[in-house]
Amino acid sequence: MKSTNTKYSIYVIELNPKVLKIKKFRDKNPDFIAGKPCVYVGYTSLTPEERFAEHKAGMRKGSLRWHNPYAKKFGIRLKPRLFNHQNNQKMTQQEAIDMEIEKARRLRKRGYAVWQN
Repeated sequence: MKSTNTKYSIYVIELNPKVLKIKKFRDKNPDFIAGKPCVYVGYTSLTPEERFAEHKAGMRKGSLRWHNPYAKKFGIRLKPRLFNHQNNQKMTQQEAIDMEIEKARRLRKRGYAVWQN
């Protein structure tokens, strides 16, 4: 069980545009503007760098998958400019979840193709 003192943060991973070949991804982004970035938005109790490494390694704990298949296969790099300013505060898990959802909404509004769980 996570301590109530655990600090959560959000992160944004740039995805290779080849992810747009996947219908399920395209369908989640009907307002995508060609040439805008494709990204994955998540939250974590780790550092964004540690979490990105887990995605790329395809981490698993028993039957639980700790990575997103789009982030694993198409993840290029973190985009700290898109999230560092939100991480200057101590967030609870629920606040980080809410921030993740809001960040994804705002990026989609700007024409990005976004995957967010």
